[in-house]
Amino acid sequence: MSKGVQGNFAAQVRVFAHDAVSVTPSATRIANTDQRGVCLYIGGQGNVEVTMESGTTQIFKNVSAGTFLPILVTHVLANNTTATEILALY
Repeated sequence: MSKGVQGNFAAQVRVFAHDAVSVTPSATRIANTDQRGVCLYIGGQGNVEVTMESGTTQIFKNVSAGTFLPILVTHVLANNTTATEILALY
């Protein structure tokens, strides 16, 4: 079953963020991503290595400054991340 795509209105996919926190790339899980991942805003251009909500790891290369990544992630990893000013959008 897909998360948030069935059931009542409260369970539906959320289109807009209601909170944002700064993310420092590390091996540590982003706060409050036990049930659902977060989307990302990239303030400074570069590569972004993430752990997707599914558990797979992916590198998004050469992400432009000011980009919203419409992906659900639980981690922003430090090894290959060169982008800066990263925000987790809840």
